[in-house]
Amino acid sequence: MTLKIKTLTLALGALLAAGHALAQANWPTKPLTMVVGFAAGGATDAVARIIAKHLGDELKQNVVVDNKAGAGGNIATDFVARAEPDGHTLLLGSVGSLTVAPHMNAKLPYKPLQDFAPVTMAVVFSNVLVVKADLPVKTLADYVKLAKAQPGKLTYASPGIGGAGHLAGELLKIKADIDLTHVAYKGGGPAMLGLLGGEVDSFMSTPPTAGPHIKSGKIRALATTGLKRDPLMPDVPTVAEQGYPGFDTLNWYAYVVPAKTPKAVVDRLNQVLVRILKDPDVAKELEMKGLSPSPSTPAELAAYMKREYDTWGQVVKKAGIKPE
Repeated sequence: MTLKIKTLTLALGALLAAGHALAQANWPTKPLTMVVGFAAGGATDAVARIIAKHLGDELKQNVVVDNKAGAGGNIATDFVARAEPDGHTLLLGSVGSLTVAPHMNAKLPYKPLQDFAPVTMAVVFSNVLVVKADLPVKTLADYVKLAKAQPGKLTYASPGIGGAGHLAGELLKIKADIDLTHVAYKGGGPAMLGLLGGEVDSFMSTPPTAGPHIKSGKIRALATTGLKRDPLMPDVPTVAEQGYPGFDTLNWYAYVVPAKTPKAVVDRLNQVLVRILKDPDVAKELEMKGLSPSPSTPAELAAYMKREYDTWGQVVKKAGIKPE
């Protein structure tokens, strides 16, 4: 009897394994949801919509972009951490929710390095410090001088607490020894509207969000935050070359899925997304927005996330950044 039960158990296990393998081979079996942690109109949303169209074409399934704005991307990140790990829900996550948030909130409902399976890096790019057109500054030196003359009065916006824009602003405060007041919005689009509407004096924006308004003269660019000048804004000097050597904060967006997603599905997603990101037409479309496609292996993304996690943990501690 015991032998029969054991045999039956083994047979059931084999059937289940075959069923899982078949499900993975048939993936995707329904439309995919690409979750974004910020409102429409910002850089994350722009990347998601470019990639979603091509991903849908590749997989012969609809791909829906779902904007779950709020808490610097943490709401969307938590949503995907709890999603069914079947490869039909993926997150286009950012530096803030994936590597910074845990250092700011001990009660964060997810653990980014444990609750997700990395798929691939999507894009990397600099932030750009922009100011409203009527602010009496033309250079970063002017901006710092004005901030020193009016401690705490000058405001800067970011797309969310703990995101790359917020971190760049806080690092500038430390390096330049100035007192700025941070104003968090629920994405780059709303933050830009705040700047254009005069709600804030400046904004640590992204090239896709700021570019059109810089060209129209509605706002002015003072500095980009990478070590090299941004290819979309070659005439805008970096923070580093304006008296703050070594200043380097990059924004990045990466694809992750729930941790228990089958490896075969993760690998398939990686193959398709990497192929899309390497497509010359897609690359050109992203580069025109100031975004550098940076496809990677899952292992490479995992290692990068760990480095960023450790690096920004030190900055958060030194700057004393807290959830607002």
